[in-house]
Amino acid sequence: MEYCTKSNADVDIENGELLYDDGEHKFVWLGWGRLEDGLIQTNQYLIVHGKKGTLLDPGGIHIFPKVVSNVTKYIDLDDIEYIFFSHQDPDVSSGIPMWLSVTNANVYISELWVRFLPHFGITDLSRIKGLPDSGGRVGELEVIPAHFLHAPGNLIVFDPISKILFNGDIGAAVFSDTNKYLFVDKDNFNSHINLMEGFHKRYMASSNACRYYVNKIRSLAPKMLAPQHGAVFRFEAVDMFLNWLNNLKCGADIIDEISR
Repeated sequence: MEYCTKSNADVDIENGELLYDDGEHKFVWLGWGRLEDGLIQTNQYLIVHGKKGTLLDPGGIHIFPKVVSNVTKYIDLDDIEYIFFSHQDPDVSSGIPMWLSVTNANVYISELWVRFLPHFGITDLSRIKGLPDSGGRVGELEVIPAHFLHAPGNLIVFDPISKILFNGDIGAAVFSDTNKYLFVDKDNFNSHINLMEGFHKRYMASSNACRYYVNKIRSLAPKMLAPQHGAVFRFEAVDMFLNWLNNLKCGADIIDEISR
């Protein structure tokens, strides 16, 4: 069992990194391409077990070539079995017609968002599988409800082998084009708060929704939290983030402040 312990200075930003690799099972961060400068920065992930793969929030149209290039370093596109989308936002899922065209995978998303997907150009929904509000499973992965953080139909995924939680927009940070790093550790957690606090106050629905999430996730004891934006929380920083989010006032709690 091996987790990535590289420093941020040693991370391969463009080509991605193995967050976990035990020889049979891999959890891969797929890197940032140069085309993302000036766009909302996003993270895409690939889980490979044996010879089969699962993509997590593979992203929008502009980054499709980069994601395909990095995925094929680890697995053939024909061997991708599942594609999971945490919610319906275009930075998450607008590339879905292209992924359906280059893979044979079934696509999993909250059943709340299935009828939105034709607006991205999908005419055949036969490979789209709606997940219930209670979550469920995608292969061996556990799908966990995290509603209203920020989407009303928001789902996240826990990999029980690597014990890495794909966190969707929870834990997101807003980087500048010139200041990006992959990992949040205990030493840089406090400074990282400045990059995620504004997003969470505005986009997370309420402290009640945050606490519901925190209570559920603590029981899983994840080793890493891998969000769709920003940096990956690892080891001690996981608990630091959960403590921070558990005490955050956000969304409906600060509606008077936002509306002034």
